[in-house]
This record gives sequence, C-alpha cells and structure tokens, in this order.
Amino acid sequence: MFKVLFLLFIVVPIVEIALLIQVSDVIGGLATIALVIATAVLGAKLVKQQGLGAYSNVQQQMSSGKLPGQDLFTGLCVIIAGVFLMTPGIMTDAIGFMLLTPVIREKIAKALIEQASVKMQSSAQSSMFGQGFGQSQAHQEAQPSFEEQKFDPFERKAPKSESQSSTTIEGEYQRKD
Repeated sequence: MFKVLFLLFIVVPIVEIALLIQVSDVIGGLATIALVIATAVLGAKLVKQQGLGAYSNVQQQMSSGKLPGQDLFTGLCVIIAGVFLMTPGIMTDAIGFMLLTPVIREKIAKALIEQASVKMQSSAQSSMFGQGFGQSQAHQEAQPSFEEQKFDPFERKAPKSESQSSTTIEGEYQRKD
C-alpha cells in the first residue's frame, strides 16, 4: 500500500511536471496551459456523456432482472477516467482518454476477469480441508464443480422443509469475562 501511495503522490506529479515543462518548451507556456484546460473541458464532457450512458444501461439491466456487471465496470472506468482528466497533466490525460475508449476498457475487463478466475481456481484447488468439513465422498460427487455451478441472484427458490434441513448447527453464545 505504501508503494502505491508513494507512486501516486510523489512519482506521478514529478513525471507530470517534467512532461509539462518539456511540452511548454516545444509549444510555449500559454499553449500548454490552454492544452491542459482544453483536455479538462473535453474530458468533463466525455465523462458526463459516457457516465450517463452507463447509468442508463445499468438501470435498464436491473429493471429487466439482469446483473449489470459489464456496465458497472464501464461506470467505474468512466469515474476513474474523470479523475485522471481533471488532474492537470499530460500523462494523466492520456490515461483518462484511454479509459474512455471502449476497446481499452474491454481489454482491461478481460484481463481482470482472467486474473480473478485464476485466483479462484487456484484457491479452490488448494483447499486445505480435502473433502471439506467431513462431507462424504458420495455427497461431494453429487454436487457440480465450481466452474459448472451457475449463480443467479434473482432466482427464487422454495424454502426448505424440515425434512430437507441443512447441516447448520445452531446454538447460543454466552460471553464469559
């Protein structure tokens, strides 16, 4: 965490200042200031446009009963792009405009999904409980693997009856100090 904060608050501003000095040497000081202001204004308009589009897509997906994962990720990228575009500088503006590009967002989303699935698979395979809390081998074979399971948060399931009760152990807790 310290490395990330160090990078954000020390290294990025130093790089931005160096880039602004180099650009001002090439195109002039007033032109550099105008460039920074123009990218901030253009970025704000693009962020507003794409942010409202992502918001309406999220609302449509939720009203139709679907989980809007891709649209939520788009909204997150648009928010991050807005922060980068409102920060004065050349490098942060370039990163902000890249995050507003749908192709770049799709590549980032795909990379994050692959990384998350690799972590989930490796943690599922390296389970330290073997069959898992005393479950019999027959019970484990009856259940589909993690990859085969489908989760629908909006699916309504019938409540279990007393005969189908789960293996939850209930009890009372009393703290003794």
